[in-house]
Amino acid sequence: MDIKQIQELVKLINKTSIGEITIEEDGRKITIKQKKDPVQNIVATTTQTFPQASAPAAAPAPTVTTVPPASKAEPKADNYVTIKSPMIGTFYRQAGPGKPLFASVGDDVTPGKIVCIIEAMKLFNEIESDVKGRIVKVLVDDASPVEYDQPLFLVDPS
Repeated sequence: MDIKQIQELVKLINKTSIGEITIEEDGRKITIKQKKDPVQNIVATTTQTFPQASAPAAAPAPTVTTVPPASKAEPKADNYVTIKSPMIGTFYRQAGPGKPLFASVGDDVTPGKIVCIIEAMKLFNEIESDVKGRIVKVLVDDASPVEYDQPLFLVDPS
């Protein structure tokens, strides 16, 4: 096997997902292994910055989720209906800076009334109420990330 054939094999290995190839010819054995790039695990939180590309690989940092303590004056939720997030995204209470809030505590809502916007992948989705009643509590801060099925508002249907 000449050097050109070996170079062609190296190019072929680099273009494919083949990890290793061994060829035996005329009593000679050639093994070509694809170089593995070091894998770097990055855990993102709202307060963590991403390491530079030249930084050495490190063990992933543990994620810490903090749950705010329940307020003492929280209304009893036995008879309240919850408006939940239909998607993952960023919760906004108004259409833009300086615009009026869609819904506040004490506002009456009816089915079809827009109560907030959730931005997901640069699309702004208007979230409508599916219940009739009065908003008792807003459960999410403006411009906060929300998860699927996360409670957004408590509504008193009476």
